[in-house]
Amino acid sequence: MIVNRLKGGKLEKKVAIITGASSGIGKATFNFLKEKGYTCYNISRKPVDDKFSFSADVNDFEKIKTILEDIHKKEGRIDVFINNAGYGIAGAIESTKPENIYGIFDTNLSAVVTLCSLVIPYLKETKGRIVNISSVGGVVPLPYQACYSAAKAGILIFSKALNMEVKKFGVRVIAILPGDTKTGFTDARVIDKSDQSSKSIEKAEKCERKGKEPIVVAKVIYKVLKAKRPPLQKTVGFSYKTVVFLVKHLPNGMVNGLVKKIYG
Repeated sequence: MIVNRLKGGKLEKKVAIITGASSGIGKATFNFLKEKGYTCYNISRKPVDDKFSFSADVNDFEKIKTILEDIHKKEGRIDVFINNAGYGIAGAIESTKPENIYGIFDTNLSAVVTLCSLVIPYLKETKGRIVNISSVGGVVPLPYQACYSAAKAGILIFSKALNMEVKKFGVRVIAILPGDTKTGFTDARVIDKSDQSSKSIEKAEKCERKGKEPIVVAKVIYKVLKAKRPPLQKTVGFSYKTVVFLVKHLPNGMVNGLVKKIYG
């Protein structure tokens, strides 16, 4: 493991910026990369009282731009940018408030695209890496979480397209697909609950509360950062890799039928 470089006789650490690192997967990744020798910065809406954290909404692009400038000025480099911030909404589409629909796409997808556009110039200097947190739910169509699934699917295809744009500059883009993970994400989900969606949402929440610890995802992120030729997408956990494989190869009707039996 080598994450440091000598420059002018001075030991330089690689610099990683993680959005939404005040809790859950982001916090676990922040702490794990720090243990491995990275200088880590957090950008989260929830304030964290330390000098390596900035309080900002990922939709406040001017503020994020200033934060990136400040970090680059202080450290002289940015090597890794991890788009982790996001949240979930659930409920039947006909019961979902329009502001919730726009909100999840703004935060979970549009902000990811925009933040990538802001950080790419810095990553070209270091031949750095972008890690975008997608989800197995971006491959598996989740009823009553259709907007969340669509946003995460968007992250996956965006990451692959962006990688083709920036690979010639030495920058790589990787989409990480976690499955059910035990974090505060479950309790923070915005729910427009109706009689038809209640059972499905309860099943999803039960699976999440029994899911993997966020450190498991953090270790996968570290692994792809170390890889000389990182994959375009990486699913977390053998069982979820199997699910993603089956979704890719089974007929759509069969996949939807199976998902409906579980969550419908």
